[in-house]
Amino acid sequence: MHYVYLVLAIVTETIGTTALQASQQFTKPLPSVIVVVGYAVSFYFLAQALRFMPVGIVYAVWSGLGIVLIAGIAFFAFGQRIDLPAMIGMGLIIAGIVVIHLFSDSATH
Repeated sequence: MHYVYLVLAIVTETIGTTALQASQQFTKPLPSVIVVVGYAVSFYFLAQALRFMPVGIVYAVWSGLGIVLIAGIAFFAFGQRIDLPAMIGMGLIIAGIVVIHLFSDSATH
């Protein structure tokens, strides 16, 4: 169940961050509300995941996957380009998360 909490935290944080871009510096009310609600729900699920997993692992996965998802959304939804060094860096983030998941005794399975 702890991975479900972590996935929900990542998804809601991604929604909140996407709405942050759409809010145009909090000048649009609906996206601004989605930002606040998205982050609040994300932190709730993040706290639930922390009941079962160490904070370093949870935060690494949460922030790492959030970075990659937001970059993808920014590319498709907002037309923002990602250059090769950024893609390589995000690939390394994913590789790090895979290493944590497969080989770390700190990560619960």
